[in-house]
Amino acid sequence: MAVSIDTVYQRVLTLANKEQRGYITPQEFNLLANQAQMEIFEQYFHDIKKQNPLPGNTEEYSDPLSVLYEKIGIFEVERSNGWMATNMPVASGYMQIPEEIYKIGIVKVGSNQVELLNSKDYDAARFSPLTAPTLQRPIGNITAKGLVVSISQSTNATPGDPNMNIRYIARPTTVEWAYVIVNDKALYNDNISVDFELHPSEETELVYKILKLAGINLKAAEVVQVGQTLEQTNKQTTL
Repeated sequence: MAVSIDTVYQRVLTLANKEQRGYITPQEFNLLANQAQMEIFEQYFHDIKKQNPLPGNTEEYSDPLSVLYEKIGIFEVERSNGWMATNMPVASGYMQIPEEIYKIGIVKVGSNQVELLNSKDYDAARFSPLTAPTLQRPIGNITAKGLVVSISQSTNATPGDPNMNIRYIARPTTVEWAYVIVNDKALYNDNISVDFELHPSEETELVYKILKLAGINLKAAEVVQVGQTLEQTNKQTTL
């Protein structure tokens, strides 16, 4: 389940009409492609916030919230304590959060889910006799320093603890339209290229968004306008 980066690149070049409006090099395209992918990816979370108060669609495959969760689900990952021990070393009591993690969902110690609290509530809960964490009711806090999980007033869980695991949303992999030079021309190299991880339904949105960004880069107002118009039309038809 992926979107071909070559297909998107060829469609963008065709719509940009490279002979008249400027050629989009592979290097430029890769930068714009990754920006467009992140914009679409981050928009999912904003759209979920907007959709949550709204009643769901009764049609099985057209409920907007279900569609959004399906698209985000591609990036949902669950890791065990072994992975955490290797990729989340502890510094000053905090587990370091690797770059691949975009949002942490659920952390567990054994079968017990960690209650993730803000810093103020975490400190208050940890040192109150009535709410102090236990192995059966662990609490955690995420800050710029990383993730800390307490299983008692004085003991923190560590990534290597048995049965500790984490579920999170991963960042999309950096895409790349890779190529080899043959007769002074860049030819697509499928062996080392990296496709988009987004849901296949996002192919058209990627094309229009990259086209809009390319127009800004080329200082071609007409390309920006085409990209914006096509992007807006695509959004309206998919609502």
